[in-house]
Amino acid sequence: MKLRKRILAGGVITLSLLASAVSAKVSDAEAAKLGAELTPIGAEKAGNAAGTIPEWTGGYTNVPAGYVSGTRLPNPFPDDKPLFTINKDNMDQYKDNMSPGQVAMMTKYPDYIIPVYQTRRTAAYPQAIYDGAKANATTVEMIEGGNGLTPFQVSIPFPIPQNGLEVIWNHITRYRGGSVRRTIGQATPLANGNYSIVQFLDEITWRTSLKDYDPNVDPNVLFYFKQVIQAPTRLAGNVLLAHETIDQVKEPRRAWVYNAGQRRVRRAPQVAYDGPGTASDGLRTSDNFDMYNGSPDRYNWKLVGKKELYIPYNSYKLDSTDLTYDQIIKPGHINQELTRYELHRVWVVEATLKDGQRHIYAKRTFFIDEDTWQATVIDHYDGRGELWRVAEAHNMSFYGELVPWYTVETLYDLLSGRYLVNGLNNEQDESYVFNLERSSKDYTPAALRRAGKR
Repeated sequence: MKLRKRILAGGVITLSLLASAVSAKVSDAEAAKLGAELTPIGAEKAGNAAGTIPEWTGGYTNVPAGYVSGTRLPNPFPDDKPLFTINKDNMDQYKDNMSPGQVAMMTKYPDYIIPVYQTRRTAAYPQAIYDGAKANATTVEMIEGGNGLTPFQVSIPFPIPQNGLEVIWNHITRYRGGSVRRTIGQATPLANGNYSIVQFLDEITWRTSLKDYDPNVDPNVLFYFKQVIQAPTRLAGNVLLAHETIDQVKEPRRAWVYNAGQRRVRRAPQVAYDGPGTASDGLRTSDNFDMYNGSPDRYNWKLVGKKELYIPYNSYKLDSTDLTYDQIIKPGHINQELTRYELHRVWVVEATLKDGQRHIYAKRTFFIDEDTWQATVIDHYDGRGELWRVAEAHNMSFYGELVPWYTVETLYDLLSGRYLVNGLNNEQDESYVFNLERSSKDYTPAALRRAGKR
């Protein structure tokens, strides 16, 4: 009930009352499809004609008895076995359901495989998110050339999208719990597989989940993000703070860094677009985090349509504490024997760099899961039009909290033979902790120094 009230309260905030809308909300008749032939957040409820994608029947919601937020969720499908495995020798048979990036990975690395399992449509959200999506369908519009939303509610803004940019906004704003803490590892292995772990303590809190939430304060802020580096020693104590604004052209993302060695807090305008990702050894940009984040204003967005794709899904095995990082991190790519792929419908969106804009990626092709609106595979192209990097997000549903998210993100560089893997927490006792109590003072620049003490 508290979540529902705050969603409705947040929805009345208009980001720009004077701006003209650039996208149309859908009719009441169209919105009535949500919860009927469409799922409450806009996916096709029915399975496919071949029977290889089942009907969505509410997702997986069987919470273990005694579950406490922060404890590891058991794999709900421990007995599932691969139906078949795609490899370099048989991939021609399955190319129609693979992205160009997946094909390129399999071509470059003979040991790169895609184990395909039974498709299980496990995605489920709280009822307040379903209610919010239905309300948004007939009210939310894009403004400022597509760089803002009005009057946006927490949930999916465009459950029945009309164009590519609306699909991208669904990914950017999708529900990931109200306030969450996680301890994760990031590695950037050399071509021979050698690596070191950078350990982060992340916190993300939606503005509407703050204890002192006021709908009239910071109405352009979507959420607050704080990241503390805990290891290695040379980086430990450095902190990043970001106030994620919705319209980042009108009001750029507010970002600060605390340098533990200098004991200074500084503004960090480079934490955006193709600015270097934290401790990423040049292997990801700032907007590669969470597969894609930030302002969409530098690209033209084209909705190609939908297709069926083999994507990482229900990756509980990869999240297991029975694994060590050494078992996961291998030369060229993670250990694909530990992965699980399923056939799902995805939205396909092409992003092409606008004339006069700058970014190291001239084009991106997004494959976004219809059941969660999460970008699950993204192919990145350089200025010559050549496929450069391939991102995959290994999805899993935190069914104890009704939050679909990722356990591991990978970004493979086809040119250098290196990659980045982020989200590792197999060697951590604590999993994701939801429902933190945070107030606005926890996400001020003044709070950085406290967070960065060694």
